[in-house]
Amino acid sequence: MTSATLSTPKAKARLGDRVFSASTVVAGSLILATLAAVAIFLVVQSLPALFAKAGTLPNDAANFWTYVWPLVFGTIWAALLALIVATPLSIGIALFISHYAPRRVAQSLGYIIDLLAAVPSVVFGLWGIATLSGFVQPFYTWLGANLGWFPLFAPPISGTGRTILTAALVLAVMVIPIMTAICREVFLQTPRLHEEAALALGATRWEMVRMAVLPFARSGIISAIMLGLGRALGETLAIAMVLSPAIVVKFAVLQAQSPNTIAANIALQFPEATGVSVNALIASGLVLFVVTLLINMLARYIVNRRKAFSGAN
Repeated sequence: MTSATLSTPKAKARLGDRVFSASTVVAGSLILATLAAVAIFLVVQSLPALFAKAGTLPNDAANFWTYVWPLVFGTIWAALLALIVATPLSIGIALFISHYAPRRVAQSLGYIIDLLAAVPSVVFGLWGIATLSGFVQPFYTWLGANLGWFPLFAPPISGTGRTILTAALVLAVMVIPIMTAICREVFLQTPRLHEEAALALGATRWEMVRMAVLPFARSGIISAIMLGLGRALGETLAIAMVLSPAIVVKFAVLQAQSPNTIAANIALQFPEATGVSVNALIASGLVLFVVTLLINMLARYIVNRRKAFSGAN
């Protein structure tokens, strides 16, 4: 057998490695190029709105920042309310699937949770209007009557149930699947030896979860929360369908006039916008782009600072 014949497999393997390496570089560069192109487009199209004169912007705003501030507040407020509801539910469901439920039940429940992620947002919006808002409205009335002294539940209470709290509940249902899936996979990666060592020392199952599973999964839980936050910040159709929006800044969650979000405002106003109003909507999209980017950067920073030990350690 000649030396040329022996070198052929190596040559083929090296060619395959080079092709794969080049493909990954092209794919990564394409993502960066797309991100840069989107950022450039948003900045260029936003300039007329950023320097527009008073009275030319929508809602007769004095300047762009006066116009966009209520939308930024509504976007972040709705997303935070959704996370308050979704985070404990997602962690609880993930723990039940990974450490408590029998295998068949865990598999079936896992499929159902994953299936929720495939439901279109318009379906969630229709569910929020037709079912959820009417279902929670009596509860809102009770909250206003008994806890109206608390600023979050201050009257007047909406008679339709279409409030920012209802929109946040819809958002929570929408982000639960992805947060649960990430937490579940992270919980399953907990080293088996750590769990068995905790149980061998006399810990109950909950104590084992608290001492071994949750510390190991801390970074994964933070990643799931931040990913859910990013999903909630960018949701458009469901919020636009459920909310009765107004250009206001208020923390009350049961009133008919609720703060609008950037994405929902763009979806509702863009078809009829002209001139500088179009640039104002694009500029508000730029603000949402920057907010989402900053949140993702913060998530990466937190995860890098609190990296969990691997199963090999």
